[in-house]
Amino acid sequence: MDEHPESARTAGGGLDRRAELSEFLRTRRARLKPQDVGLPDFGRRRVPGLRREELAQLAGVSVAYYTRLEQGNGRNVSAEVLDAIARALRLSDAEHAHLTHLAKPKQHKKKPPARGQQVRPALRHLLDSIDSVPAYIVGRRSDVLAWNRMAAALFGDWAELPPAERNWARLVFLRPEYRDLFVEWDQKAKDMVGYLRMDAGCHPDDPGLSALVGELSVKSEEFRRLWAAHDVKEKSYGVKRMRHPLVGDLTLSFETFRLVDDAEQSLITYHAEPGTPSAEALRLLASWGADATRAGAQSPTR
Repeated sequence: MDEHPESARTAGGGLDRRAELSEFLRTRRARLKPQDVGLPDFGRRRVPGLRREELAQLAGVSVAYYTRLEQGNGRNVSAEVLDAIARALRLSDAEHAHLTHLAKPKQHKKKPPARGQQVRPALRHLLDSIDSVPAYIVGRRSDVLAWNRMAAALFGDWAELPPAERNWARLVFLRPEYRDLFVEWDQKAKDMVGYLRMDAGCHPDDPGLSALVGELSVKSEEFRRLWAAHDVKEKSYGVKRMRHPLVGDLTLSFETFRLVDDAEQSLITYHAEPGTPSAEALRLLASWGADATRAGAQSPTR
């Protein structure tokens, strides 16, 4: 067994699953203190977090076994052992799923190279029919695949961007106007990296994802820092505060609906609580439509 995990990327252009597994376990262990898990603390430590032997004790496995796993060797590990390690590391549901994807990857049948993710015509018609709620469909790597008129009014008309740039990670980290749009930009950026990390666990051999991570790592110091943390997150629901150049501040709730026939695509919607200033602002944006981002002196896509 090698003492150090392989390079972060494979020769085929994907992310190295062994290196990802190794770093994920190491960073999860480093964030725990002995007192967090009911263990005595015997003074200063050379590195932060639990020692490997302490984690192995909590999980009920041998130190040698856990060490091999943390070095990236997840072969033949059982689901029961992964569950025990997840409990010992206090992993969230998303982190537990990510650990399982890395340690016990599903065997995918080889497919011919895809031309790109396709959105069903019926879903495009559905988006067009939703005229009061910003909605869009996002795919693997957080690519924006389709959107409605209200999404263009709120986020900017993505039709003006080349297809390769219709990606939420690129928008958040590489386009300064989105820093102004999201009031809590730091949290949005952290969430974005968490989504990409989940994708990396499910599809470590995706060269497109590896290329995206490489590009963002070169162009954004903030992305590099967040990517190195190995935090993961599932797209779900929540609240976002925005500051639109035309209608000002909005507080919007968002929901994520994963498609039953394609788990790699999700429908995302944003809505405001009825009777609030945000609801009135959305109604104003609806009256402008896609022209909203071109009506003021500054646009979220410029």
